[in-house]
Amino acid sequence: MDPIRDVAALRKMLAGLEAERLPGVEQFFSLGAAGPEEGGVRLARGALHEVQARASADMPAATGFALALALRALRRDGAGEGRPLLWVRQDMADAEFGRLDAPGLAALGLDPARLILVRARDGAEALRAAGDAVRCAGLGGLLIEIWGTPKALDLTATRRLGLRAASSGVTSFLLHRAAQAAPTAVATRWQVAPAASFPLEEDAPGAPAFHATLLRHRGGEGGRPVEGGDWKLEWDHEAFTFRDLDPLSRAMVPVPAGRQDRAAAAQARGGEVVALRRTG
Repeated sequence: MDPIRDVAALRKMLAGLEAERLPGVEQFFSLGAAGPEEGGVRLARGALHEVQARASADMPAATGFALALALRALRRDGAGEGRPLLWVRQDMADAEFGRLDAPGLAALGLDPARLILVRARDGAEALRAAGDAVRCAGLGGLLIEIWGTPKALDLTATRRLGLRAASSGVTSFLLHRAAQAAPTAVATRWQVAPAASFPLEEDAPGAPAFHATLLRHRGGEGGRPVEGGDWKLEWDHEAFTFRDLDPLSRAMVPVPAGRQDRAAAAQARGGEVVALRRTG
């Protein structure tokens, strides 16, 4: 008896049952951008995906990326477009980054009226709430935002969430800051940082841009393993799709010919003694 093979067979069976229960719903969805598409990156529905920020300053970008993935999954799922998105958020996230902003969510493409927000005191409470919520097949998606990597976030907890997501068909996203990788039973693991957006006319801010690195992919469509990748993407909230960002297409800022390089200037000043005078 092979436990690993048995668990894989059980997950495949549950995915098949869910596909029968929701006819016409694709089991996988893509990011839409050419780079990930060429790399064969397709994310499973009814699975748990992880989005990490390496540093606290990267959390807003990771949050936007996770929400965009959830919206992408919902948009391509005809049965899920009218269903709500449940967001389980640890109180520490509010303290560090502020509360969720309805106009900001709308700018990413989420109708705030479709959002159900659950607040949790700590990571363990957030995971318990998520474990109960993911059982509800009426949800369009689940986003779990916790602070850091608490002890409760382990292989067992994420495996339980993944199995329940497979049973209900609710595509779920685990969002947190993780300076070091920890063992989790997730279908994909992403590390996200902000990227410079392409400016619009008259230097207006461009679309949300992300530097997304695929750290883990347990297998795309057909169970084929997919190698990791690294892309710079922008999010189109009207088309609900990612697009590739070409860094070479950006305008370069010219440097005046007579301007001295800062490093050379610093070296030239090496050992210089500056006299200080009292003024006033």
